[in-house]
Amino acid sequence: MNDELLHRLEQLETRLAFQDDTIEQLNREITAQGGEIARLKLQLSLLSKKFKEMQPGQIASQAEETPPPHY
Repeated sequence: MNDELLHRLEQLETRLAFQDDTIEQLNREITAQGGEIARLKLQLSLLSKKFKEMQPGQIASQAEETPPPHY
């Protein structure tokens, strides 16, 4: 092989190595985000369940709390 072909092959191998690294980084990030989304869905589900279990009087009384003394 001539020097130009070897140089081009080297460039392609280097580019491939960087692309593999980038793909691996993106995969780790997507996996982490998937876990975070699952955790947030669970939290939302628990909050929704808790809200549904509250009595209508509890919701109104909490919303109509008296303002702090400095008002």
